[in-house]
Amino acid sequence: MLDDAVTAENVIAVSFSDDANAYKALSRLKELDANGEVAVRDAAVVVRGDDGKIVTKDQFGEENVEGTATGGLIGLVIGVLGGPIGVIVGGASGVLVGSLFDQDDTDETESAIADMSKSIGVGPAGLLADVSEESPAAIDAVMANLGGTVLRRSAADVQAEVAAAEEAQRAAKKKAREELRDARHRKQKEEIDAKLADLRAKLSRQKKPAATS
Repeated sequence: MLDDAVTAENVIAVSFSDDANAYKALSRLKELDANGEVAVRDAAVVVRGDDGKIVTKDQFGEENVEGTATGGLIGLVIGVLGGPIGVIVGGASGVLVGSLFDQDDTDETESAIADMSKSIGVGPAGLLADVSEESPAAIDAVMANLGGTVLRRSAADVQAEVAAAEEAQRAAKKKAREELRDARHRKQKEEIDAKLADLRAKLSRQKKPAATS
């Protein structure tokens, strides 16, 4: 069993050159968990499509919720990575949204979410997992044997950024709704003004005296 006093709580994102190794990696991760070498709270094999959305292909964890990727942190991470924030921060530039971390849009900011979003790119399946481990050696060795590239970030950092990303996405949706409503009102006002102008023009023509010969 793992000693809680010396374990690290991490989220890992592993990229592979082919889909098959991602599924093998999930199986090996289950074995490490069963042997007590690491503790896996939840994990998922995921694929990012050309549209940026992420689809869960296989999963393992302490609790699963029907209709969602997993019942824990990885489910939340997948939601963020496959949403607008994840697509933006996972772009080639690695530029973060200013409203998310209070940085200028042109600034490159350190972010666990951004790093994971870039790690799980369009192409072969990748692996996401929330783990407790005494040392990175066990997982790193397994993933290396399968040609996987491991990105490891503190679970606490990931949790904080997921919360910030969710808040930023809610704020962005609210702002978008407000702008759409304002645009609709502006259009309605313009249409009303145009109709009134047309009516005034008609009334003006009607009031003009008939020309005398």
